[in-house]
Amino acid sequence: MLSVIVPIYNEEKYIAKCIDSILEQDYPKDDMELLLCDGMSKDRTREIIAEYQKKYPWIQLLDNPDRIAPCAMNVGIKASKGDVIMRLDAHATYEKNYFSALANGLKKYDADNIGSVCKTDVLNKTPKTLAIREVLGNKFGVGNSTFRTGIDKARPVETVPFGCWKREVFEKYGYYDVRLVRNQDIELNKRIIRGGGKIVIIPDTYCTYLARETFKALAKNNFGNGKWNILTVYYTKEMRSLSIRHFVPLVFLLSLILPVICGIFWHPAFILCALSLLLYLCVLGAVSMRLAISKRLNFYYLLVSFITLHCSYGWGSFVGLLKLPFVRRGRK
Repeated sequence: MLSVIVPIYNEEKYIAKCIDSILEQDYPKDDMELLLCDGMSKDRTREIIAEYQKKYPWIQLLDNPDRIAPCAMNVGIKASKGDVIMRLDAHATYEKNYFSALANGLKKYDADNIGSVCKTDVLNKTPKTLAIREVLGNKFGVGNSTFRTGIDKARPVETVPFGCWKREVFEKYGYYDVRLVRNQDIELNKRIIRGGGKIVIIPDTYCTYLARETFKALAKNNFGNGKWNILTVYYTKEMRSLSIRHFVPLVFLLSLILPVICGIFWHPAFILCALSLLLYLCVLGAVSMRLAISKRLNFYYLLVSFITLHCSYGWGSFVGLLKLPFVRRGRK
């Protein structure tokens, strides 16, 4: 029995595509349930789901009044009946063998959690959105994130995007940390690894994440990601809850801010700021030019996409640091 859990909130733009890709899975529907945990959507999300429920009784709509993903997952896990539990995202679509490949892979690789590569795409393809898509799958944009940059064989990893677990994993390692608005998946995966568990990524299938399509939406999303990197470490009291790559944008931003502050009292410090910015712009220009030529993308949009991603992420982490004195840890 496979229980598929999807946290949702105001997903009218994406939910039909997500459910349709679930309906096309080669996994037997008699051995599957779909739990859509909704944060009390205010758009047409619930209406769209109701139409599917009329035809497919194994689709359930659960309320998540707390509205955040970790609470949705905990609601879904506790209501589920499956031996295997899978977490999906409404902003993505899934290959027809996605469920069967991951469910079978749990046993094959004796994994506690298993996942696959997550490719990035956009609903509306324009020069701007194609540049954003490229940046979100490029190493200069997302670092050494294995599930984004691709693999050619199964291997142990520190995290996967949308997990597939044995049910007993949650009994052994605990549920999602409800304090974490972001990073709840990677925090759980790091907890599993620290407890001696095994996480595997396989090349047998993949999912496609539908990215934000404007610079404003890209900046807003990554500002939140950056801020919650800091808050995740603060709440969990564990640096190992994340990886080094999550803090690189903050280090870059500080390499600009701190020399400027020091330069007020010691003018040569301005040179350090200029050197850091110059080095960044040189690498940025070279990477963007190579991508523009090799993949026929707009050079200007590539530049802006990279800068938006890096700066919003780093600024989010910086704001997270500033907020620490005013944050209470709360309970899990």
